[in-house]
Amino acid sequence: MVIDLHVHSNISDGSTSPAEVIELAHEAKCTAISLTDHDTFAGIPEATKRAEELDIELVPGIELSCTHERGTMHMLVYFCQDGDSPLGMALTKLQEARLNRNHKLVELMVNDGVDISYEHLVREAGNQGMGRPHFAAILVQQGLARNVDDAFDKFLNVGKKYYINKETFSPKDIILLALQSGGLPVLAHPNTTTDNPVQLSEIVEELTSYGLVGLETYYGRYTPTERMTLLGLARANSLIPTGGSDFHGSYKPDLQIAIGRGDLKVPPDTLDHLKSRHKELVTNP
Repeated sequence: MVIDLHVHSNISDGSTSPAEVIELAHEAKCTAISLTDHDTFAGIPEATKRAEELDIELVPGIELSCTHERGTMHMLVYFCQDGDSPLGMALTKLQEARLNRNHKLVELMVNDGVDISYEHLVREAGNQGMGRPHFAAILVQQGLARNVDDAFDKFLNVGKKYYINKETFSPKDIILLALQSGGLPVLAHPNTTTDNPVQLSEIVEELTSYGLVGLETYYGRYTPTERMTLLGLARANSLIPTGGSDFHGSYKPDLQIAIGRGDLKVPPDTLDHLKSRHKELVTNP
């Protein structure tokens, strides 16, 4: 069995439609996959339809940014797709703030002489989930950066000229909203939070006290050593070790569905553990 519990489509910041994501998963011989677009459930219906046609299990998911006193982190939430849930209603406000942020960033670039417009951004994103990767792609097209990663390094990362803070939740908020909405919260790519193992251990312990369910240990860009270290951290906190490629299509060309950079293999029983925990929480909230 091959599974991938962290992929993105062009509904947020990937380059591939939800249906095409499922087709790529089918080519990779995936039996189950989770679409985890940033801040939106909008791609799940299309992905679900194609997954049913290709006999792939689609796990509804989402990825959310949150701000902790020690830095920014991302949270995956599985088994939740209801726009009327507490999490869904909070997302509506977040999406409005993201739209305003995109308009401000276009204005900032135009004032600097960059040949960009909001209409250009919409075309680049396919009128879906406009965000920083689409700004980065436009900067590459105009010769201002070598590739998407270079555009982030030069212009769009924290502290750079075109970085604008976005409205986010606290990790505690996301965990509680997820649980209230019947979802399972999992800390994504934990080493992005901090490169200090002592601090990471403290953060994971804190999040676990709020109700964190899992830790993404099998991540597409991590080395075998990093994965084993995170596996130990997950077990020490009684968290479910999860994993995925973080596929974004051409925006992260080094990451492929199911295999990441080529050596990723998410244990197939990971999904069984998540389902069991989800059943427990739904039965005994």
